[in-house]
Amino acid sequence: MIIRFLKGWAIAVLAVGAFFGSAAASAETVLRIGMTASDIPLTAGQPDNGFEGYRFTGYTIYDALINWDLSSADKASDIRPGLATEWSVSENDPTVWTIELRQGVKFHDGSDFDADAVIWNLDKIFDENSPQYAPDQAAQVRGRITSLESYRKVDDDTVEITTKEPDSFFPYQLTYVLYSSPAHWEALGGDWNAFSGKPSGTGPFKAVNLVPRERLELVPNPDYWDQDRIPKTDRIVLMPIPEASARTSALLSGQVDWIEAPAPDAIPRMEAQGFSIVTNPYPHIWSWHLSRVPDSPWNDIRVRKAANLAVDREGMKVLLRDLMEPAKGHVLPSSPWFGQPSFDLHYDPDEAKRLMEEAGYSKDNPLKVTIKISPSGSGQMQPLPMNEFMQETLKEVGFDVAFEVMEWESLLSHWRAGAGDQINKGIDGLNVSYATVDPFSAFVRFMQSSQIPPNGLNWGHFSDPKLDELMTRARATFDETKRNEILAEVHTYAVDEALFVWVAHDVNPRAMSPNVQGFVQAQNWFQDLTPIRME
Repeated sequence: MIIRFLKGWAIAVLAVGAFFGSAAASAETVLRIGMTASDIPLTAGQPDNGFEGYRFTGYTIYDALINWDLSSADKASDIRPGLATEWSVSENDPTVWTIELRQGVKFHDGSDFDADAVIWNLDKIFDENSPQYAPDQAAQVRGRITSLESYRKVDDDTVEITTKEPDSFFPYQLTYVLYSSPAHWEALGGDWNAFSGKPSGTGPFKAVNLVPRERLELVPNPDYWDQDRIPKTDRIVLMPIPEASARTSALLSGQVDWIEAPAPDAIPRMEAQGFSIVTNPYPHIWSWHLSRVPDSPWNDIRVRKAANLAVDREGMKVLLRDLMEPAKGHVLPSSPWFGQPSFDLHYDPDEAKRLMEEAGYSKDNPLKVTIKISPSGSGQMQPLPMNEFMQETLKEVGFDVAFEVMEWESLLSHWRAGAGDQINKGIDGLNVSYATVDPFSAFVRFMQSSQIPPNGLNWGHFSDPKLDELMTRARATFDETKRNEILAEVHTYAVDEALFVWVAHDVNPRAMSPNVQGFVQAQNWFQDLTPIRME
């Protein structure tokens, strides 16, 4: 598998190298990025490959009604107007949202963005009987916008969306629906595969020269509606390089200018050669999701707490050369949602052994668990050495951990299916990292019983009436201060119940050439590529 990939990567390097020969002649500025993905994420509108897909083929080519503000490195990102200029919930009915659309916006093909385009794109995801319904795109986003009940056009510049229940988190869900050109899709004969090769969104970049598993080139959209975000680089080349050492070699040899998640042991060498290692803490958690189906060993809180106490997070931080923050729960202690958990996540193997013995297990009579993991992927950091490190520390207290390793996008498919699905039979947990940037993404979609697949991403089929009540109350609270107080209760309860095995918060490391200038590392999984210039 690795040999096949490296061969494909070598072909990509040769192809990109030939391109750069002509680029240099015209003095074109080019930024080459080595992604962790094993393929170019979907380009038709809703990207796959997790949030790395959103980062590179989502928010570059497309916009949402509500976008993320990625302009600051000093504070956690929040939302701002995108293709919508305003949104408001009805005072009389808190399930009804009115969305005012930005006027004068054009898709890359020159067609108009308006209310009809919004309805067409929502049908693309939610109406299985619509001609434009795209199952692969729907699979990427339905679990992120579970509140939506119905939608309608009010006039050319206004749409109305109704949620299933009052949901103050709903504007955050709208950030994940991206808008493709209906006119362009029709001009291509209603063929999403053809559309992927020649995508048309409203975003700051246009996509050109897509070669699956090799590269995608992005060029500026000079007519972008936000003139402050016209890209400063003439061309960006995205290259999938899922293996960390291969990414690092590509950077050191000058084949790329920027890599995601550099190999930690190569950082001194990169720094010695003048490359920058850019980091910034952001709302993110690297954890094991635990199965809570009947007969799961994780239904015993003693086992869940023992696993959390058996993880040597400080030792892992040394392994990763400080490129992580040890987790104390689902969110960072600085978060207004952290609360006051009584269960402290720290390394205490003696207490972990005691809890395991109380539950009937020991090093001589270990609890066997199987965890699905990936070798790379968006936000997965360095998943193989990290999971192997955990495997050893858990072994010392009475766990016998086996891994099922699969490619990142396949792992996401198994994640969306849920622990009760046949494809996860015999699986006790899986390792998927994710953003905790908003309340829905942080808590609701993983902890509320209404989000059990196929309705959401509560993979483990976890159900707790107390948490359900707290999250329902938080969703119905539109006052931010009061809502944060409820969310702090949610997090306190989740940690005290040890609902996950929490390990690390990523610091979003990327390594780049000194020629890369103007980049602002936002406290977010997503990043804005438009200010970057190459010198």
